[in-house]
Amino acid sequence: MDWLDALQHLRTAGLPAVLATVSGVRGHAPREAGAKMVVGAEATWGSIGGGNLEATVVDQARDMMARGITAPCTTEFALNEHAPTDHGRQCCGGKVTVLLEPFLSLPTVAIFGVGHVGYELGRILSRMPMTLYLVDSRGEQLDAARLADVTSGLADVRPVHTPVPDSFLGDLPPGAHVFIMSHDHAEDFLLCHAALRRGDLGRVGLIGSRAKWLRFRQKLAAEGFAEAEIDRIQCPIGLPEVRGKAPAVIAVSAAADLLAALPSAGLHTSPARSSAGTSPSPSASEHL
Repeated sequence: MDWLDALQHLRTAGLPAVLATVSGVRGHAPREAGAKMVVGAEATWGSIGGGNLEATVVDQARDMMARGITAPCTTEFALNEHAPTDHGRQCCGGKVTVLLEPFLSLPTVAIFGVGHVGYELGRILSRMPMTLYLVDSRGEQLDAARLADVTSGLADVRPVHTPVPDSFLGDLPPGAHVFIMSHDHAEDFLLCHAALRRGDLGRVGLIGSRAKWLRFRQKLAAEGFAEAEIDRIQCPIGLPEVRGKAPAVIAVSAAADLLAALPSAGLHTSPARSSAGTSPSPSASEHL
């Protein structure tokens, strides 16, 4: 697998990577300018010259991934017997500059229930680079012709027809963001239950009114979940200042709220709001 295939492989798998490129060479060096290597958390692809140079770049790249650094940076190496090293000496005699470019893992979003709102939300999110699961227990909702406008976007859209959506939720990668908006409140509750059992998901949003959420909170508490755990679910979804009952309005509100929290959207992460809500007026999704 070459570096380009490796980069695509990692992004598709939802894993971060750093692309290391030899951007400048003075004197003798093991590789020429333009040599590339992809560094993942567990493996590397390609080479920028081996030895201390390459091993140190791998260390720096993995430190960047661990710290969530998103800005590119450059680092310079002197290849002589006097240069300090961590992984042995390289005495080629030249100097090498390496550009390190982080690539964030693509976010994973799963929409459970592809009805009117789920379809509109999927259509909006599919225009963003992400892995997007559309999950429904009703096969007709995932008809290829119906989803044509959703699957034509930038996202890697993966329709999933399953009679037990809550079981599929358990297979999502850690950090996945979840929208629960099925046609059946009983199915919604099972999905909420499964989401709380995970404990390692990103944002979890439930469509519905405050009355629906109050009933769900009581039932989840009766199932043994602590208040702090239940508070991880946002209901109603979306921005409280956006009002309206139309599916597209709810979808725009929910998408904007999510995108503001995604590093790949270029915005600062914002904390999840309390499930109790603080807005004096109802948000768009509260009427459902």
